[in-house]
Amino acid sequence: MYAVIKSGGKQHTVEPGEVLRVEKLDLSEGDKIDFDEVMMVGDEKDVQIGSPYVEGGKVSAEVVGHGRGDKVTIIKMRRRKHYRRQAGHRQYYTEIKILDIAGGK
Repeated sequence: MYAVIKSGGKQHTVEPGEVLRVEKLDLSEGDKIDFDEVMMVGDEKDVQIGSPYVEGGKVSAEVVGHGRGDKVTIIKMRRRKHYRRQAGHRQYYTEIKILDIAGGK
């Protein structure tokens, strides 16, 4: 069984047992979270697509850890104008493990 959930303005395809990184959530390690914004639920023979969300769809997950992603370097430069700007950014993330997917209907 698989589902498409919305978290942090992004959509993620998830399956039970999968560990994925989402935008930072204000939860501590070991906490459980339920995603109610389920856009699609499917298995081998049946697929339910929500408009916009599947009614009664729910994905349960557990927080595994927190961290920061790789550094992204931003450089702006104008040649021959003595202009150069450089900045860096590291995005915070939360690692979650998908425990269960409950379908709609």
